[in-house]
Amino acid sequence: MRPLRIVLSLFFITVCLSSTSAFAAAAEPEREAWQAIANLRITDALRELKVAPPGRATSLAQAVALITQQPSADENMAQAEEILLPLSAGEDEIAAQAAYLQARLYQLHYKQPDYAKAAQLYEALAARRPQSHWAQLGLVKLAQLKLYVLPESTAPDADRLAPAEALLPRIHDPLLQRDLHLQIGQAGVILKQPLPRFVPHLAAAARAGGIAGTAGEDLVIQVGELSFRAGFLAQAKEYFQRYLKEYPTNVRAYAATQRIAEIDRRLAAAGGSAP
Repeated sequence: MRPLRIVLSLFFITVCLSSTSAFAAAAEPEREAWQAIANLRITDALRELKVAPPGRATSLAQAVALITQQPSADENMAQAEEILLPLSAGEDEIAAQAAYLQARLYQLHYKQPDYAKAAQLYEALAARRPQSHWAQLGLVKLAQLKLYVLPESTAPDADRLAPAEALLPRIHDPLLQRDLHLQIGQAGVILKQPLPRFVPHLAAAARAGGIAGTAGEDLVIQVGELSFRAGFLAQAKEYFQRYLKEYPTNVRAYAATQRIAEIDRRLAAAGGSAP
């Protein structure tokens, strides 16, 4: 399970890096190294990096290669952190990427996570570079910690969702806002929170769109069904109708049709009004 999480995490990072102007302007060995990392050919990546021009981008690639290398070992993570620390002290986008990766080491990659340390690093990055994509992505990861593992999320009678919700105004990237809404909504399901507390977050994520494949389909039907259970009948009907429009031949279309009929019956019995 842990190697899969590493692959997904570093694949995302590599895709983001490949879209930057710095990557586009990189020397050929460095470009080959990033491509090798994306394909999990770490030995090839390290070989290319040995002949790449020295510099901050090359150092960042070396750190990512070490983190991705299998089998995963804390020695590699510590070596990667030694590279990331001086990189994160800069003022360029590589500094923000390095600071984000250092926080991820403590959240995900070290065999013994240090969630408090990861949270501290995400907060420091957001305070220093609030508009950076990497700082904003770090706030989404920080929300995950606040929802599940930090003391504020496990205190008796605590509002489990509020600490993560407080981060929403600090995120300006629409897609990352969507991701945080989705994360809060799914946490509401997992943590068995009252439906009115988290269904609006799932609906916000569904409205933002851009979630591909079965995950997008699942979200639309989930918002419809949970809205129905919460008594948000107008919203439930909206999302069941959206499901029928976007996925008319899928297996759950019949259930969506049945739910719409039930909503119409309830609305008629209530004189046409709906929350």
